[in-house]
Amino acid sequence: MIETNKHIQPDHRIILGMIGQGASVLDLGCGDGELLHLLIQEKGVKGHGIEISEEAIYKCIAKGLNILHGDIENGLADYKAQSFDYVILNESLQQIRHLDLVLQESLRVGKKVIVGFPNFAYYRSRIQIFFSGKTPVNAALPYQWYETPNLHFLSILDFIEYCRQKNINVERQVFLGKDSQVCFFPNVFAQTGIFLISNSRQI
Repeated sequence: MIETNKHIQPDHRIILGMIGQGASVLDLGCGDGELLHLLIQEKGVKGHGIEISEEAIYKCIAKGLNILHGDIENGLADYKAQSFDYVILNESLQQIRHLDLVLQESLRVGKKVIVGFPNFAYYRSRIQIFFSGKTPVNAALPYQWYETPNLHFLSILDFIEYCRQKNINVERQVFLGKDSQVCFFPNVFAQTGIFLISNSRQI
């Protein structure tokens, strides 16, 4: 059971709820391993991660995580189809140059894929652009234009349309604002979108 007094990032809490007990998980671009460590502790998952940053890998190792130093841009050819119950791409999709390749490989390797990304159509971002004429900087997009790791500036509607075009099944979608879930007009009021998707050919 999750301790009620434990501080858990809102997106991590949603992802935690999407994953079954004891599942096998591959976290792509796992960063310092905070999410993967949480999943192992709370859900007893068999977790693996791939990360390119050596500094982040040291933090993962300190947590006792099983991490591979690699670039997910090169694909996941070493993994067989449906090797994992879940593949996670949280806060990494928008930073991938070859997004289509990585997402399709994730859908091949994982029975289900969880994707989380900042919504670039968030209303505060729109207001900043309209009134200042500058690239927005806010809680959802905390980087200056010249230091941002983001390569793709997608909105929630962009991703929904992408899934429709690619015949990807959206099993669940959750939208987060600053303090709570967003139920109405998420493309305007949500800072983050989290999607549970699968390859429709598996259904």
